[in-house]
Amino acid sequence: MGTHQGRPYGMHPMKLGILGGTFNPIHLAHLRIAEEVREACGLDRVLFIPAAAPPHKEIAEDVPFAQRLAMVEAAIAGHPAFEASDLEARRTGKSYSVQTLEILRRQQPENELFFIIGLDSFRDIALWKDFPRLFELANIVVAERPGIHQGDPKDLLPVAIRDEFCYDCSAKKLLHHSGTCVIFLEETRLDISSTRIRQLVSAGRSVRYLIPAAVEQYIALHGLYQS
Repeated sequence: MGTHQGRPYGMHPMKLGILGGTFNPIHLAHLRIAEEVREACGLDRVLFIPAAAPPHKEIAEDVPFAQRLAMVEAAIAGHPAFEASDLEARRTGKSYSVQTLEILRRQQPENELFFIIGLDSFRDIALWKDFPRLFELANIVVAERPGIHQGDPKDLLPVAIRDEFCYDCSAKKLLHHSGTCVIFLEETRLDISSTRIRQLVSAGRSVRYLIPAAVEQYIALHGLYQS
């Protein structure tokens, strides 16, 4: 679909998924989560947003933003509902999710946002910048490992904001007083990590079936992750 430049999507409200990450490199687990959330939530579009300057970790091997974005574009080429965005490279400072969601909300006030996050990250969300605001800006879709989630979902929320939610058992979602919700989705857990892919490439080993062929070709062409 090419790179999203913040242009309006037309007047029809859309359900827009947002999947962020360093994507260093993007792999099949990222793509599968996006596809499962797209299907389960009836999303019109999923926006892949590489982090330009992630607040909590360094970019391994200093792979530049432009190359990580190019790998995302190569990975999603041919999927009509997937789109890459350079939004976080077009502003200065750290790539805080809350600021990214603020920008998308401002640019596209008619659209409903679905912010996709793993269960591990969701457990740590109280450490994120302005975390209560995240729940006002977007629905949060928590991708769970099958069979892992136990107990009351409200227990996963930061204590400071628990009383802002009620749980809808039948829909498996937490409803926020602002009108958004937190949705828990069991996803196909593919045990693939970008760290492991970088290690394999560095060791001269095969990464076939862990990343799309187009990404594998890009890594080889640009000599990425060679120690």
